[in-house]
Amino acid sequence: MLNPRQWTQATIPIALGAVVLVGGGTVLLRGRAAETPAPVVTPLPSPTVVTALGQLEPAGEVITLAAPPSSTDSRIARLLVEEGDRVRAGQVVAVLDEAERLAAAVERADRQVDSAQAALDRVRAGAKRGELNAQSAEIDRVRAQRDGDWRSQRATLDRLLAERDTQLAAQRATIARLEAELANAQVEADRYASLYGTGAISASQRDSKTTTLDTARARLVEARANLAQIDASYREKVVEAQASLDRIRTTGVAQLTAARATLDRIAEVRPTDLRVAEADLAAAIAAAKQARADLNRAIIRAPRDSQVLKIYARPGELVGSQGIADLGQTQFMEVVAEVYDTDAPKVRVGQTATITSDAFSGELRGAVVRSGLQVRKQTTRDIDPSANLDERVVEVRIRLEPTDGQRVANLTNLQVKATIDLKSLPQP
Repeated sequence: MLNPRQWTQATIPIALGAVVLVGGGTVLLRGRAAETPAPVVTPLPSPTVVTALGQLEPAGEVITLAAPPSSTDSRIARLLVEEGDRVRAGQVVAVLDEAERLAAAVERADRQVDSAQAALDRVRAGAKRGELNAQSAEIDRVRAQRDGDWRSQRATLDRLLAERDTQLAAQRATIARLEAELANAQVEADRYASLYGTGAISASQRDSKTTTLDTARARLVEARANLAQIDASYREKVVEAQASLDRIRTTGVAQLTAARATLDRIAEVRPTDLRVAEADLAAAIAAAKQARADLNRAIIRAPRDSQVLKIYARPGELVGSQGIADLGQTQFMEVVAEVYDTDAPKVRVGQTATITSDAFSGELRGAVVRSGLQVRKQTTRDIDPSANLDERVVEVRIRLEPTDGQRVANLTNLQVKATIDLKSLPQP
């Protein structure tokens, strides 16, 4: 069987031969009677059909389901369809082995969202009444402790001052008494020295008074030293007690100020805290969306209502370069016809066409729904080995009538011959 281009090439020499014969006959007859009219050459009729080879495809072309590029070395965990099954848009076709891990990531992300939302709600609500009451009680406790410590230390200081004054007074009285004793001993020693000079007493009597004088003098020196020691000791204790009192006052003020600031902070909803909590929630929501998107990529779904044409990967198998499965909208079948570039301008959307093939009986009917805009090399080959393999063609899509389309719904990629009726629409 001649293909469309071979048929055209075969008819051209015949037509040219006819023209030459007619022309030669005209030359031979020219010498005859001049009154014989010249024969009229009838032009070849314009073609009324365009034929082209093509193949059957589901409407919208064949869709190959594949694993996402990010899922390297993915395996099929579950396959939920078989070849020939019809699927609805969004129906799960297969589940990759990484789906379980990604589902756990989604659950963790959702918990982070819940936690961030709770934190934001807590910031918006401010402190609980119990927290406010507890902090108010803390302020009262700090104030009471400060006042108690201050009173206790004040009493300690007053006691030290009283003890100091008492001991100093007692020591000063002792010194006064010893000074009197020293003066009396001095008088006695002088008197006995005078008596000894007159020979009225012995030297031993004089010496006893001298010893008494020395003893009185030593006791006075010791008493004065004790007075200085008592004064120095209490001065150090008083200074330390006064410092403790000042420290209690200063520390108490600082603690009370801090407790009041804490109460103010608890009672206040700060804009900064609110913005931080809102940002944390937004970040958690974004992370959850990303985790859910990753999970959805591991669950392979049908993009539209279609039929499973071929399965390339089954449970436990790696997803290869061919993908997971081919889907097609076989409820609407089309012929992808490769029309020669010289015939393409004659083809218009809406023209009717008939489709034939050795694989089915009779003819299929359809109409042109799209004419391509690019010229490319022919991909559908004629079985004739002498056919030109470098033809330039334009892709034309012919939508089959629904009843005819169902006859060949299971013959995707079948090579067919399309005959487009150019008379079905007037030429421009």
